[in-house]
Order: sequence, then structure tokens, then C-alpha cells
Amino acid sequence: MHRGSRRVSSTPGCRGLRRWRRPGLRRDGRIVAKEIAAELGLSEDSIRRDLRELDAQGLAVRVYGGALPASPAVADYAARAAVAPESKQRVAAAAVALIEPGSTVILDGGTTTLAMAHELSKSFRGTIITHSPTIAAALLDHEAEVFLIGGRVFKHSAVACGAVAVEAAGQISADLFFLGVTGIHPAAGLTTGDAEEAAMKRALAARAAATYVLGSAEKIGTASRYTVFPLDAVAGVITDKPRNAPMSRTLAKAGATLVHAG
Repeated sequence: MHRGSRRVSSTPGCRGLRRWRRPGLRRDGRIVAKEIAAELGLSEDSIRRDLRELDAQGLAVRVYGGALPASPAVADYAARAAVAPESKQRVAAAAVALIEPGSTVILDGGTTTLAMAHELSKSFRGTIITHSPTIAAALLDHEAEVFLIGGRVFKHSAVACGAVAVEAAGQISADLFFLGVTGIHPAAGLTTGDAEEAAMKRALAARAAATYVLGSAEKIGTASRYTVFPLDAVAGVITDKPRNAPMSRTLAKAGATLVHAG
């Protein structure tokens, strides 16, 4: 068969890889090409081709030597709203509890920060800075001062990005930044699906005294293409994963400070 017409379901090697992928990615948080080649009796080149196909289908993210679980949080904004809503609500409530009266807070874009906006008391008398028109609109009936950073709108996440937005971010300062990412993985760190969005997140984090990551369930143990920060570069990762969960322990060993919700 011509290589260009090769399908995942049509090759014995990839069928074996797909059977292995489910427990391997979920249990171990990664696939190591050399190990799976030995286990399935296939060449590493064959495994790498199969991993490329899994990556193309959004089922894994290829990295040096293998692959990591792909995050479902890279779906478009409307689709993400229906993913893990209860987890997002718990994480949002724990995040809002960290906000002191009168403080200045930067809210990233995303569905978990939108849950924070809904959770925040309407009588909160502080300042909210955001580059998300959706977040700003959700705060219109709050007493807080709201500042909206402008720029080119990245419609996938409903946020402003690009040079104009990064320059504007350099003029602000805040007590806290609540960072949204699409992947939180012990090896890959904090990741997202777009390079410009990753740069904007770093620019915002640089203007806050402390940064906390919103780690709803679908993000934990997964990865996306672009690194935002290593795990130990932020004040904490807010998650509703149990303290004794294997991934919680693995993340902690990798340098994450976990703030447990609920």
C-alpha cells in the first residue's frame, strides 16, 4: 500500500499500538517508542509512523522519544464549555477563595475563568484585568473595576493576542494571575495549543506577583503543543484531583505545588 494512503486501522502494527495506547497513555501518562516497539515486536520506525498518525488525529502529542496524552481542552470555545463543568466549578470556587478584598487580579480567557467570573461576588471591590471579552462581559454587573486588554482576537479561545496585546500587558501590574492552560503534565509542564497564546500568557504572568493555574479534570495528565511554563514556575496548580491520586503524587514529585479544591 502506498504510504500516503496508509490508515491507522489498516495496519497490524497500529492496531496493536491502539490496543496498547489506551492503558499506556492513561496509566503511565506517556508512550515510549523504544519500549512499545520491544513489547509489540515492531521496529521503532513503525511505531514513530503510528505515533504521527495518532498525533494527526488529536489522540496524542508527539514528543522526543514517544508521545503524551493529548488534551481535550484544545477543542473550540463552545465545545469546551461542555467538558468537565463540575470540575471547573470546583476549581473556580477554590480560585476565588484566594482573592483578597481590594486586590487586582488578572483573569486569563477560557471556560474555567468564566466560571470564576460567575463565582466572584458581585460586591467584590477590586480590579479585574482580562484580555477576554467574554470574561469582561460576564463582569458587567459586578462592582469591580474591569479593564479589558485589546488586540487581535484569537477566536478559538475568545482572547486578545499578538503584539498589541502583549505591549498593553506590559503596562499593568496585579496581585494575582489566574492562568488557563490546556495541558498539565509531569513531563511537559504547563502547555497550550497556540504559540501566540502561550506568549500572551507569559506576558500576563510577568505582571503579577503570583500566578495560579486552573487545573480542571480534563487538563490533568495531558499535554498540548506549546509550553507556557514548567510546573515549578507558578505559585500553584488548583485542582480537584484527590491528594492521594497517582497523578497528584506524580505532579507533586515533578515540582508542582498543588492547591486542592473541595
